[in-house]
Amino acid sequence: MTTESRNGGSVKTLGIKVPDALHAQFALVAQLDGISLGDAAIRAVELYVTTKKAEPDFAARAQAALDEIEREAAARRGAIQGLFGSEDSTAEPASETTTSTRRRSGEASK
Repeated sequence: MTTESRNGGSVKTLGIKVPDALHAQFALVAQLDGISLGDAAIRAVELYVTTKKAEPDFAARAQAALDEIEREAAARRGAIQGLFGSEDSTAEPASETTTSTRRRSGEASK
């Protein structure tokens, strides 16, 4: 995935593998609508996001993800403050799942 800047905003470039039959249908539908494959892909992504946001449990799942981000940030903040002798007692340690996941992805050494 690459990032570039256009009209003051940034955009991401994605490369995806699509089965031949689906690609043929996708290209035909885009052609019939008179739009490029890129524009059709953007519309598809927008529809996907809109559809997912409308799911009944989406807000709860998004909040759970946000809560996990906050827990990880608090743990990292505590670790950094601990390096300078001002460890924050309110910072929660990272869960074992979070810690082992970071180790596997190579983030623990950062």
